[in-house]
Amino acid sequence: MNIKENLFIYLKGVAMGASDVVPGVSGGTIAFISGIYERLIFAIKNLNLTAIKLFFTGKFKEFWKHIDGTFLLFLVLGIATSFLSLAKLITYLIDTHPVLVWSFFFGLIMASIYFVGRQVKWSFKSVATLLVFAIISFFITSPTNAPLVTDSSLWYIFLCGAIAICAMILPGISGSFILLLLGQYKYILESLTAFNIPVILVFILGAGVGIISFANVLSWLFKHYEVITLAALTGFLLGSLNKIWPWKETIEFYTDRHGEVLPLIQENILPNANSQLLFSIALIVLGFSIIFILEYIASSLKKKNK
Repeated sequence: MNIKENLFIYLKGVAMGASDVVPGVSGGTIAFISGIYERLIFAIKNLNLTAIKLFFTGKFKEFWKHIDGTFLLFLVLGIATSFLSLAKLITYLIDTHPVLVWSFFFGLIMASIYFVGRQVKWSFKSVATLLVFAIISFFITSPTNAPLVTDSSLWYIFLCGAIAICAMILPGISGSFILLLLGQYKYILESLTAFNIPVILVFILGAGVGIISFANVLSWLFKHYEVITLAALTGFLLGSLNKIWPWKETIEFYTDRHGEVLPLIQENILPNANSQLLFSIALIVLGFSIIFILEYIASSLKKKNK
């Protein structure tokens, strides 16, 4: 793998990390769009007993090759860069310009549905799978779902890490949104920006256990039921548009531990005909177009490398 490839992997990691900070957009979606999804799943799957044995017997070169180490290293570096540098910026933009931020991501997801869906060999079974998982995703990501309000105990942080990471690698279901439902989204972000080491380490440990377990399930599904798995992932993306719809009205608020009043339950509404509407439509088109541009670049690079 050359420097150019490493840089592209790093930038894809940055994009995944940035999307995972937003409660509604999945890093798995970005991985799917950028063509590294299956490679990521299989690399994570290989963090197994064989990898541990290779490492502890001093076969470091074989260990690194077994886990696709260079790929994982640059991807994780990119994700970490986003988490540590973009968390404040993205949460600020969501707080101050929510409609515009959601409009951009709405366009991204719409285009993603097309590109993921065109890889599926459509039949009655695959269409039925898409509809079932679209309905599941629709209800999971409903803006009317009220978050849990819980203690931030370390055991619960571990559990949140294990559950959220599974959503983070599923296209269409955001790990950040799952954290929001579990009542820990803001607390985890604050812990990252404040370098709360105990919370960060416990969360990472939970995420590690969750992602390795879930990657094994996904890799098995891809190996034995690729078409149905792709149809299910397309359904997840389609249903997630419910959450990413830019125009919402808050119908119930809650006060967090810092006394800040935040939205608790929201519902989707039709857009108002105001000056912001044109900007919103422009950002939807921009988000939609970016996926086509990325797809064109990826296709050109593949042809060039052949």
